[in-house]
Amino acid sequence: MAKTAMILAGESLLTMDDDNTVIAEGAVAIDDGRILAVGPLDEITATYPNYPVKMMTHAVLMPGLINAHAHSGFLRGTAEHLPVWDWLTIHINPMHRMLQPHEAETASWLCYAESALAGTTTVVDMWRYMDGSARAAEAIGTRLVAVPYVGEHPDYNYFDTLDMNEALIESWHRKAGGRVNVWVGLEHLFYADEAGQKRAIELAKKHKTGFHTHCSEAEIEVAEFMTRYGKRPMFALEELGFFETPLTMLAHAVWLNPHEIELISKYNVSVAHNPVSNMKLASGIAPIADMLAHGVAVGIGTDGEKENNNFDMFEEMKTASLLGKLRNRDAAAMDSWQCLRMATILGAKAIGLDHEIGSIEVGKRADIIAMKTNTPRMTPFFPEGPYLNLHHNLVHAVRGGDVAMTMVDGDIIVEDGVLKTADIGEIINEIHRFAPDHFARRAEWLAANGGGTKQWTDGAE
Repeated sequence: MAKTAMILAGESLLTMDDDNTVIAEGAVAIDDGRILAVGPLDEITATYPNYPVKMMTHAVLMPGLINAHAHSGFLRGTAEHLPVWDWLTIHINPMHRMLQPHEAETASWLCYAESALAGTTTVVDMWRYMDGSARAAEAIGTRLVAVPYVGEHPDYNYFDTLDMNEALIESWHRKAGGRVNVWVGLEHLFYADEAGQKRAIELAKKHKTGFHTHCSEAEIEVAEFMTRYGKRPMFALEELGFFETPLTMLAHAVWLNPHEIELISKYNVSVAHNPVSNMKLASGIAPIADMLAHGVAVGIGTDGEKENNNFDMFEEMKTASLLGKLRNRDAAAMDSWQCLRMATILGAKAIGLDHEIGSIEVGKRADIIAMKTNTPRMTPFFPEGPYLNLHHNLVHAVRGGDVAMTMVDGDIIVEDGVLKTADIGEIINEIHRFAPDHFARRAEWLAANGGGTKQWTDGAE
């Protein structure tokens, strides 16, 4: 069914095009989910006089945000104050051992709903049993890059498998009107044996999809790569053939050195920067400014609900800016425009979708959000002129709760702070219904298995 044609207008419009153009009293003509025209409201209405106008008063229109790395889940606030390896061993991997398909699906409903309410229109989600995740994205109306948590190793046989990953590609890739895409995933390179690593590369090539994994998140990984491969992580990935896939996106990349950054800049390799998670797990501060200077496409991700503990990409942009300043001890580092680009058009490039989303430009999909301007956090509001502060306020002041509207593919899925496509109360109630039983099963397993799972740091190979 064709989507309704309309004109969407706001107090101002932030395009995130190559020039970061801001249009006062800007408007967008939309038909069949695509952007037909962008410009001042009077010009757009003159060109499309029969299109109904939806006026967002006291609001700035901007591209929907792109969460380049996330994990659905329901452990929020229950896995705290631990370094990454203890956190994995005690909380996360035991959760995966106990996880059931209906729990995984409801977690995706919860996280995609939270994301939409906070202005995120695209989520790269590494999760489990992702048929359920795809159903959730299709129903809620968000855009999803589904990346299964895959383990292809005897020590990690409680994750999804590459067989499950390929089945998901065959059943869901480019479905839901093109809003759902499926990539090949590995939880970590060390979670796959040699045969699994080779097959992951082959699957990405065969299906022409992206490949996504965690890498160089903690300093300990560098030494382990040197022990196993005699090379730092990026050079090992290159030698193994991962950079021959259509697109490789690495989550975290905290411990890359200058030679590794130069190396990945020569390939179609992107990075998902997770500043809040990297701080919470004390992983380190990624050299993002250096990556950007080398032309590496860097997007911003929230990581999961358990290591963040929310899916608010506005908060993530602020943290990315502040952390970049702290790393370089330079107050001008990671400025507001740069962070906005990482969360929109550069994030779209990082996931290979910059031809479709990430900016408000003619021909692209209408993934647009409206941010309230009549709030304390947006005051004063100068969308143009010598005191222009629109970009600074969006990065350093506002929060996801300031979203007035979320549109994906030309369909409004959030309006006036209300999710229109699902009952958020029912989703929350369902999590409350099954979470206690899940935690009890996990506690029982931990008590019977020495209080944690085996990790590669304990000698797994």
